[in-house]
Amino acid sequence: MQSIPMTVRGEKMLRDELNHLKTVVRPKIIADIAEAREHGDLKENAEYHAAREQQGFCEGRIQEIEAKLSTAQVIDITKIANNGKVIFGATVTILNVETDAEVTYRIVGDDEANIKENLISVNSPIARGLITKEVDDTVNIQTPNGVVEYEIIDVQYV
Repeated sequence: MQSIPMTVRGEKMLRDELNHLKTVVRPKIIADIAEAREHGDLKENAEYHAAREQQGFCEGRIQEIEAKLSTAQVIDITKIANNGKVIFGATVTILNVETDAEVTYRIVGDDEANIKENLISVNSPIARGLITKEVDDTVNIQTPNGVVEYEIIDVQYV
């Protein structure tokens, strides 16, 4: 099975969600099912069926998280010597050569990606174009609006 790259922050987020599902959500669903059973006929008991459906979603998510954590390769970028190269976990500042617009992204695992927080997936076109490049390199990245030329102006391992 292929290992999934994950930052320390990403692993903590998944472990916290797993803990919440097991200690808060799962017991509440079990209580909801027990309460709905007390209402009698299960065939026409909407609360019972809704609680059973929630139980299915919860158990599925627990299994999904456990599988991801079992194959996770947690990478602590702060423990790697910064040689100016863009790698998984790095925080990269790039400059759009045409517009002079500057943007900073952190390259993270799929589960952590959130463009609103400038966290981009290692599998995104931008990240794939940046990985292995270095400060002062120029890269051409295919975007929905065509190819855009960027210059890497800073790489941090934070």
